[in-house]
Amino acid sequence: MKAYRAAVLRFDPLRDPHQSAVYEEDGLLVVGPGPAGVQTVQAVGPYRELVGQFPGIAVEHLPGRIIAPGFVDMHIHYPQTDVIGSPAAGLLPWLENFTFPEEKRFVAPDYFAQAATFFISELLRNGVTTAQTFATSHPESVNALFTESKNNGMRMITGKCLQDRHSPDGVRDQTEQSLIDTEALIQQWHAKGRLGYAITPRFAPSCTDAQLRGAGELAAKYPDVWIQSHVAENKDEIKWARELFPNSRSYLATYADFGLMRDRAVFAHCIHFDDDDRALMRDTGAAAAVCPTSNLFLGSGFFDYAGADRVGYRYGLASDVGGGTSFSPLHTMLAAYYVGRTSVEGLQSKPGLSLSPQHLWWQHTAGAANALRLDGVIGNLQPGCEADFIVLNPTATPLLARKTARASNLDELLFAMIVLGDDRLIQRTVIAGTD
Repeated sequence: MKAYRAAVLRFDPLRDPHQSAVYEEDGLLVVGPGPAGVQTVQAVGPYRELVGQFPGIAVEHLPGRIIAPGFVDMHIHYPQTDVIGSPAAGLLPWLENFTFPEEKRFVAPDYFAQAATFFISELLRNGVTTAQTFATSHPESVNALFTESKNNGMRMITGKCLQDRHSPDGVRDQTEQSLIDTEALIQQWHAKGRLGYAITPRFAPSCTDAQLRGAGELAAKYPDVWIQSHVAENKDEIKWARELFPNSRSYLATYADFGLMRDRAVFAHCIHFDDDDRALMRDTGAAAAVCPTSNLFLGSGFFDYAGADRVGYRYGLASDVGGGTSFSPLHTMLAAYYVGRTSVEGLQSKPGLSLSPQHLWWQHTAGAANALRLDGVIGNLQPGCEADFIVLNPTATPLLARKTARASNLDELLFAMIVLGDDRLIQRTVIAGTD
């Protein structure tokens, strides 16, 4: 067992997520062996109250630093690291001109191996300790990422893209073989240590009925795996999906019709929804991965926070690299704040929400874990959680130091770090108790 003394940020699961942060200015975090040998949080709280309960324990003192839960990125594309910042008129041209040509390169072992190594390094540098990510349609790209994640002790959820139509040569797969490959990868990797598999239709228009039906059958056969896809991101995409699946009530309902909506199903974007779609998310247990930097960059629209909360379905934050513009959860939280401030109807209409700093931080930690059905496992520093955490330096830059020194309460401190922080704020990333 070992302990860390610093300011400690965590979230009370019994409180309203908008104001659930618990902050100890002089806290103690104690970690030790948990199930399956993974280091977990043994105790957390005020230093003066806890230190006497652990006589002789080695305490690492981190004055002026903040220990916080590692960030959880609910939706990202590891093959798109080099696509960040590619100019395009919108989602579909961006896919055609930049994304698919890049993903074709993942047939080469040396290429996907170095991409996986850089991707994991970049996540850790930005304080992301768990991610749910797309690979490409090549099974070998999945193997490379799982291998690198295992070597780093990370909790990683990924899967092979399913896309047997409306995709160019080099990324389009074959229906029957794609399902055989998916099941083989599930059996090889799912629930091996901290790894999890996600059945991954790229998006409904890229899949035939037969492929979606097969994916739904695998989801029923393996109920503890995840499902991930995209939905309702772009109006042209929605129109296309409705033409391809005219018998479904909506684009989202297409996934339900093929058995792909349930607990552990995560759909990126979820922008252009009506209340029937929101109710379908709620009733099936599916969750939304909110991707604000991507939505702003590609001009897709704004996630309706008020609608999601009114109907009551799960959501959390995601970078969506490479449509998203940064690996940094701080940049994602700031973009989410902008999106919240912008009403769905437009700037000239009614004012939007002012998302609280605590809620923004929750969405990228405990809230994202809850959306992935991993609450109590990751995304928090409550006893029993896996010991994934970051050490923040609130004086990492002169302006940040100046602003955080003037914070008079927790919301002001968190918001200063969201607005002014970047990867320099992340002094250290600890995975399962190990740097």
